[in-house]
Amino acid sequence: MSLLGAHVSVAGGVENAPERGTKIGADAIQIFTANQNQWFPKEPQEENALGYQMAMKKEQPQMSISHASYLLNMGSPDEKKLNMSRQAFLKELDRCDACAVEYVVFHPGSHMNSGEKECINRIAESLNYCFSERPDSTVKVLLENTAGQGTNVGYRFEHLKDIIESVKFSNRLGICFDTQHGFASGYDIRSESGWLDTFEKFSDIVGLEWLKAFHINDSKKELGSRVDRHEKIGKGLLTMETFWCLINDERFEGIPMLLETPVDNPSDYSNEIKLLRSLKGSKKPKD
Repeated sequence: MSLLGAHVSVAGGVENAPERGTKIGADAIQIFTANQNQWFPKEPQEENALGYQMAMKKEQPQMSISHASYLLNMGSPDEKKLNMSRQAFLKELDRCDACAVEYVVFHPGSHMNSGEKECINRIAESLNYCFSERPDSTVKVLLENTAGQGTNVGYRFEHLKDIIESVKFSNRLGICFDTQHGFASGYDIRSESGWLDTFEKFSDIVGLEWLKAFHINDSKKELGSRVDRHEKIGKGLLTMETFWCLINDERFEGIPMLLETPVDNPSDYSNEIKLLRSLKGSKKPKD
């Protein structure tokens, strides 16, 4: 069985997140190591990081992932914004290492009307710079596929391939596939045939060995809309067949799969995790 979980709050300190994962029945959790909407957030102290590591050993979640700040644009054509993004990303790597977080996910970047190719090159340069600055960092960096909203790159598998091939330290990279982003960017994963076709393309273009995590989200927006809008599982424009395919795809056994759906309270995640687990080994749903 894959490691099912969700994004959980770090309110009161990162050390509180693993217990919140246990309460929703999560095998894996995703966190923000610091305030994702601030360039200079309050940094966790050593006792917070050590408390997090101890809690991870004690609680149910078996592994954890961080999501980097939404402010980052590692492909920005603006030199000041680019440098700020790189320095903030280095801080993120430091926090992940302090907490012994296995993966950090980030949205590759936006070209801001400077062109996709130039943006992809800057993202690779940014990663090469950060990896060079932190040669001993152990956290693996996961490029997240995007919906392609605005001027975001990363909405085509070719973009992800080009970034990986341009990074000298590619052994420190991986990919996180977001179901909503994939659908909104034009990959039709609503049926088993569509699912298999999509990941055949992924295998041919990028390689399945690079896929290290999933974000599990339904979609409020239609196929190819290039709009990033998550919905609760079974309430959006994807199908239960989509999620049945995900849970029963033997190629992805043991990979962390994390919910980022809109929730009114944490118990919503608990219910969605139970729903997803019920799909394992079941008959394919008919929508």
